[in-house]
Amino acid sequence: MCHNVIDGRLHLSCQHFIPMSTRQQDCLRPNCLFSRNHIHPIGCREKSCTRMMNPPQRNPIRISDSKCQDCIIRGDGRGVLA
Repeated sequence: MCHNVIDGRLHLSCQHFIPMSTRQQDCLRPNCLFSRNHIHPIGCREKSCTRMMNPPQRNPIRISDSKCQDCIIRGDGRGVLA
């Protein structure tokens, strides 16, 4: 099934993921409503067609050892500014 891929920064200290951009990954199946290879016209009501996407996938393109800005401001544990 098709799904969204969220590129972003992963903070290892607090495990928070900050999204930066999103793109759609096409499954190329003819029975998937979200695919560019969907065989039915716009407004498809075919019950055999897939109407749901898989959950979004997080893709960490940047990895940071420090805490995220929200954790630093809240003062959760040790932060760069705490």
